[in-house]
This record gives sequence, structure tokens and C-alpha cells, in this order.
Amino acid sequence: MRATAVRRTALAACAVSLALLATACGGSSDAGTDTGGGKNDTGASTSGSGSAPKDSGTEALSAAELETASLKQGDVEGHKIAEAGPDDEVPADGVKADKAACLPVVHAMYGVAEAGSQATSKRKVITDPKAGAKKSLEDMTDGEAEGALKAAFDLTSTFVALNAYDGTAGQDTFAALKKAAAECAGGFTATVAGAPQKIVSITEEKVTGGDEAAAWTLVQDDEGAKAPFKLVALRKEGTVATLLSFNLAAGGDGGAKFTVPTEVVAAQAKKLG
Repeated sequence: MRATAVRRTALAACAVSLALLATACGGSSDAGTDTGGGKNDTGASTSGSGSAPKDSGTEALSAAELETASLKQGDVEGHKIAEAGPDDEVPADGVKADKAACLPVVHAMYGVAEAGSQATSKRKVITDPKAGAKKSLEDMTDGEAEGALKAAFDLTSTFVALNAYDGTAGQDTFAALKKAAAECAGGFTATVAGAPQKIVSITEEKVTGGDEAAAWTLVQDDEGAKAPFKLVALRKEGTVATLLSFNLAAGGDGGAKFTVPTEVVAAQAKKLG
């Protein structure tokens, strides 16, 4: 690749990074991935198999309490956190799935509340870009410019949605999502705001947090180009949190190097209590 072309591409990547950061304002926790099941550091059970006993007496958090349980700037070291805005909202009637059984997965991906939600809170979390070389692009070699390009795209963005439910609605919502992810492992097509999105596979991963937790890798195919997403669900009493993450640099390799953002998951689990 010619030096000028590389530098222009690197500049474009930086512009993308800055645009993402513009949507987010300006203590790390222990990782939340689980390699063998059991309990997390707060004593909460994992969700890899089975489910928690039903608790019909759960009372939904108020809107103010849900805000307190939501991530804020400074909660996750090395990340920028901001409230989601109107442009991030996807109405329930704006999402569809060619297989009805897969709809809970689509709802979780876009933070759409299930029936019975009493309050909702949403956040956007993005990793801070790594400090780059102080050398200007014009002074970089082709290899250095390509490295700058890769670094500019190596950002993980996570959309977090919290929904508060009464009674057993939170447990039912969590169970419905797990069932949908299992039944739709072979893929499905979602339609979001009129645009089709083809999910070709859903693979379960291990994660801990709250009373129940589950995680998956979803692979999207866009005309042959594959992009992985990480979807995590946490439940604490009647509150269900869903986290959808993607990384601009992940793609052609199937996303093997793109992992669940455990620091974000752990921070949200901690705030849920």
C-alpha cells in the first residue's frame, strides 16, 4: 500500500474513533469470565446451567434506583461511559425476526424491554484509544501508519440496557433469552428499522455475575463479511442487564481475539449488588 493511501486511511480510522468517543463522556473490577462454573467473587451463582429458584416477591427497582445501579464515568477504568440518547433508542415495533423464537435475542441486542418492564436505563461504554506514537502520520513509514490504523480501530464499544421487573418477570425474561439463544444457535435474520441483519451463528460462552448470568458470541454476515458481537445478560433479583459489544478491529478471523469485556461486565454486576 502506498504511504499516502495508508496515511489517508489511518486518518479516516482516527475520525471514526473520534466520532465514537464523541458519543461518550470523557475503579477497575475483577474479571467476570468463568472457566468452570460455581460462584463469583460476591457469592452469586453462575448461570451456565440451571436457573435460580423462583422469587415471586421481587419488587422492581424505581427509575431512580435503576439509575443508581447504572454505570457512570469512572466505574470502569480505561473506558468512557455516557448515557444513551434518543438516537440510540429502538422501539419494540422496530425490530423483527424471521423466526419468532429468536425475537428475545434481538430485543437483548438492541436493549428493547420485554413486557412488564417498570423502568429502563441505558449506557454506552467505549474503551479509551491506546496512546499512539507522537510521530506525525506524514513522518511514519508505511508499516507504522498501518499500525496506527489498526490501533485506531481496536476499540470495543458496549451498549448496556437495564430493565427492572416485578415479581418473576425478570427471571422469566432471563429464561426466555437463554431459551431463544439456544433455539436460534443456527442463525436467523433480524430486521431493525427496516434493515435486514443476518446472524449466522450463536455460540454460548461462560460468564458470572448477579443471581444469573449468560453470554454468547453472535456472528453477523453482511454479504460475506463476518463480524462478531458479544452479548451478555445479567440478572439480579428483578433487574435484567443486557450488554452488546463489538470491536471495530474484529472481523475476518471470526473474532477469535475479541473477547467478552469482562471489566465492564464485572463493574455492572458489582453495581447491581
